[in-house]
Amino acid sequence: MTACAIEPSAGHEDEAAPAGCTLTADGAYAARLASAGDSWFPERWTLDGPEPYAVPLPRNQPEEPGTEVQPMGDGRVLIHRLVAGRHAFSLLYPTGPGTGELPLGVVECPHDTARLRLLPPAPGGERAYALSVGPRSTTVWLVAGGAFGPERLAELPGRCSGGVWLDRTGRLLALDRETGGRTKAVVVDLEGGGEVSPLLQIAADSDDRLLLADHDSGLLLIRSDAPSPGQDRLGWGVLGSTLPVRFPECLRLPDCTVTPFAIQPGQMLTPESCAVALRVDGPGGSWVGVWRPAERRVHHLPAPEGWLAGAGTWTPDGVLRLPYATEAVPCGVALVSPPAAVAPPEPGATPPHPHPHPDAGPGPGQMPDARAADATAATGHPPEQAPHTPAPHTSGHAPEPAQPTHTPHPPHLPQPAPPADPAPPPTPSAPRPVPLQQAPLGRLVTN
Repeated sequence: MTACAIEPSAGHEDEAAPAGCTLTADGAYAARLASAGDSWFPERWTLDGPEPYAVPLPRNQPEEPGTEVQPMGDGRVLIHRLVAGRHAFSLLYPTGPGTGELPLGVVECPHDTARLRLLPPAPGGERAYALSVGPRSTTVWLVAGGAFGPERLAELPGRCSGGVWLDRTGRLLALDRETGGRTKAVVVDLEGGGEVSPLLQIAADSDDRLLLADHDSGLLLIRSDAPSPGQDRLGWGVLGSTLPVRFPECLRLPDCTVTPFAIQPGQMLTPESCAVALRVDGPGGSWVGVWRPAERRVHHLPAPEGWLAGAGTWTPDGVLRLPYATEAVPCGVALVSPPAAVAPPEPGATPPHPHPHPDAGPGPGQMPDARAADATAATGHPPEQAPHTPAPHTSGHAPEPAQPTHTPHPPHLPQPAPPADPAPPPTPSAPRPVPLQQAPLGRLVTN
């Protein structure tokens, strides 16, 4: 057999720069490849104590720059190396002055063009998974936490990328699958024999990818070209809801790449109030954006010096924790408190009504199941939404709204952050959100 390449699988999400480190799902540990001159070695960060600290985990020889590392929930670090044409997985752990290593086994791939990479850390931190992408199929591997070394869990037709966990048990994995020239997010049931269910079907001719999901609120961050064919847009939806996906105009930043990397947890049944952390890469550098679905603006904040860009976690009370490393502070965490949420009133808005809005969808925090389509209405509408009662969009995408004319600058520069986007006038010509068609979320297996 010939080995997989160690580079990430070819996919749209790889266009964004990789994060500077990888964090466990609960944010207790992080791992990265640190440099010492021209050599590289794994490093584990402990983040759940009074002060963050780093533990170097070097072996007898330096690591290759493309080596992957991932923290486990018990503080060990999973390492993925390409050794003698095969993919080797081991667990590293500190042993006094040295580094211990527990080999887990190897994976070989049957195609010269196949690639293999680690999936994001699973909830619980007891298991780790990898994705092997071949010319016509994709395999999900359990590479740590199994009984007998790496284990093949599921094989899907098509080329998959991405990887988002939809539940707290690590059973439901969302992947972006490319088949027939289109990419759609699907769900793989890792405990149900690898059964595959559709997740996103915004339009028949659109590419719909899932970027992030929050277990508490059900908030989903989505990238799709449905509202603007040929141009990807950031949008949001709610897991288990029949409401359309929204594509806020304020998330379109000219000449910048915007990548969401963390959602505020603990906001049960209130996805509109969740703060979302954004990595913004522009001509002047990288900085942090904070956006909430209930607002029409992005708050632009300076990143700490040495930020491991794209890495960070939220506390339930809305403090953003950003890991950074400098010569003076080799292991640090900056605490950022963004401005409080202030939802602009709708033109001609009436005082809040105690009854559910007739256009609201099912309870936004529930996991999707066969009852999703029959769930009762829930209150709470994002201010970006279209006029009431959106009918099915037969063309498959929303009309293209006007392009913003400003270009954001890093917050540390003298230019001000971009102003809030004005509210669209309540006229029939206002851009309409793109609906989730066929209620695909109702077919997921959750029991």
